[in-house]
Amino acid sequence: MTKQELVGIIATRTQTTKKIAADCLDAFMETLMEAIKNGDIVRLIGFGTFKVRARAARAGRNPQTGKPIQIPAKVVPVFRPGTKMKKAAAKTL
Repeated sequence: MTKQELVGIIATRTQTTKKIAADCLDAFMETLMEAIKNGDIVRLIGFGTFKVRARAARAGRNPQTGKPIQIPAKVVPVFRPGTKMKKAAAKTL
């Protein structure tokens, strides 16, 4: 599903225009990214939890040459699905 398809579905379900639905979706995504940027945890009960996690530096290997390399530490966004999301995904199998 693309963003435009999602906007269309939201507009239909909320009986609004696609412009309003797109603005709401954009506001949601911007707010979520700001919270993650600030290190906050965003919990949407039943849907899931968004947060950041620090990854430690580690040794790796260049797959082309086989030489060892050092992979630097970094902070990455993490999503952990909630119960309803897990149940919905399980029904697709």
